[in-house]
Amino acid sequence: MEQAQKIIVIVPAAGVGKRMQANCPKQYLLINNESILSHTVMRLLSHPRIAQVILALGEHDQYFNESELAHHNDIIRVKGGAERVDSVLSGLQAVDRQKYPWVLVHDAARPCVSHEDIDNLINQCLSNNCGGILATPVRDTMKRGVSKIGAMNTIKNTVDREQLWHALTPQLYKTVELTHAIEQALVQGLIITDEASAMEHANHKSLLVSASSENIKITHPNDLALAEFYLNKQANS
Repeated sequence: MEQAQKIIVIVPAAGVGKRMQANCPKQYLLINNESILSHTVMRLLSHPRIAQVILALGEHDQYFNESELAHHNDIIRVKGGAERVDSVLSGLQAVDRQKYPWVLVHDAARPCVSHEDIDNLINQCLSNNCGGILATPVRDTMKRGVSKIGAMNTIKNTVDREQLWHALTPQLYKTVELTHAIEQALVQGLIITDEASAMEHANHKSLLVSASSENIKITHPNDLALAEFYLNKQANS
């Protein structure tokens, strides 16, 4: 595999982020006067191996055209779907498979991913000719809970954390294999939460590539301050 091969990235960004309790989709919330989406996309495009970003946006997105990304030459906009997997498939259908045999998929709300981790993922996957994901080992004691209507959650049992990993993004796969895996999963009515889960159902192996815990996903209001801290730390390092 040619080491200088360029990669294209799909960023599903059609969600509304209800858990953020904000008056706009979370990807348009600001950190240091710049939208989360802009932080994420520009972090990706500043990587020397990344050629373009495909943004899968909501059909009624009222914010993108007013953003700093709207006229960027290396951003391709496609129509997102009702679920994340639908947006990813829409992005995959816009990829030139001959030009980009490998495709990254990255969450819009992960602006703190490092170039070092992206490098490591690309190099590990291409050298092993196998797709994979960035991930971090589970460090805390894990509990499986039981909940009842009108009652507090209680513990059912402790889960062995050995070989448990937190799945992050980007996730990198061969474009054709990922497209077929997602299409097959949707036909079968399977629940697909990330690209790796689609590949699992299609019996493809995935590498686990250890990554920095700074690569957080902004999901709740408190995550904004933590993401701002990491971004400022990275800018000053």
